Amino acid sequence: MISEPFHQVRVDDIDIAYAESGAGEPLVLLHGGENSREQFDGFRLVLGSGIRAIAFDQRDTGGTRNGSDSYDMVRLAQDCAGFIAALGIERAHVLGVSYGGMIAMQLAIHHPRRVASLILSGTTPSRTMIENLSERILALGPEVRAQHMLDLVLSPEAQARAPELVSEARRTLARRSEDGAARRLKALHDHDCRSRLGEITAPTLVLHGADDLIIDQRVAEYTASEIPGAGLVVLPHIRHGITLEAGEQAARLTREFVLNHPTGAPTGESGPAARTDAFLLEA
Repeated sequence: MISEPFHQVRVDDIDIAYAESGAGEPLVLLHGGENSREQFDGFRLVLGSGIRAIAFDQRDTGGTRNGSDSYDMVRLAQDCAGFIAALGIERAHVLGVSYGGMIAMQLAIHHPRRVASLILSGTTPSRTMIENLSERILALGPEVRAQHMLDLVLSPEAQARAPELVSEARRTLARRSEDGAARRLKALHDHDCRSRLGEITAPTLVLHGADDLIIDQRVAEYTASEIPGAGLVVLPHIRHGITLEAGEQAARLTREFVLNHPTGAPTGESGPAARTDAFLLEA
C-alpha cells in the first residue's frame, strides 16, 4: 500500500502532519513508538461508514516538524489536544496503540473535555509494568531490528500465511534521527499515570492481544480495573500488532464503541456501557 499524501496543521510550536478518511464521528488514531501515522493507512479503510478517521505523526515522526527540546507524555497529550482543536473539533474519540495508548491515557486525564471515548490497544499506564525492550531494540542493527519488531507485532502463523501483513508491518516502521529516538525514549521512561487512572471519565475500552510479547495481559486487566466502567476485550492468538493482524476485528470493535458513544451526547451520557469483565473473542 502506498502512503497517502498528508496535510499539515500548526499546533503551538510544531507543524503536525496528518491524513484522514471517511466522514462522521471524529476518531483520532495515535500510532505506536516505532511507527508513524502510516500504521493506520489500512486500518482507516476498514472502519466503515460513519467514522472520520484521522491519524497524525507525533513529535520526531514522519512529516511532523518540531524543535530539539525534550518532552514527556503529558506534552505529547497536549499536542493531541491542540491538534483536535486546530481541526475545529470540540470532542473526539481517541484510539491509542502501544506508545500512542500512553499518550491517550494522559490526554483523557489532562484534557478530559476533548475526549468523547477512549480505546486503549496493547498499552500500559507505566513503563515499569513492561519488559524493558527499548534499549535492546535500539541497539540492534537495522535489519535485525526490523525482524525482531516483526516477531513482536505478528504471530508466526500470520507471517507465514499473510505476506501482505509482513510488508505492511515493515513499511510502517518509522525512521528517526538518533536525537529524535532518544527524546521519544525519554518520554517513555518518564511515563507513569497509574495513580490517576481513576480520574478518567471517558467511556473506555481496553483491547489486548492474548499472546502479546511486550505487554502482558495482566497489565491490560489492571488498566481496565482501574478506569471506572472500562471494558476489556482480549483477542486470542494475537501479538502486539492488534490493528494489523486483527485489523478487521479491531475495526469492528472500534466502530461499535465509537458509534455507541456519539460526540453529540452530553458528557457522561451515551449508549449502554461497555462490558466491564474480560472476555475472549472467537478466532
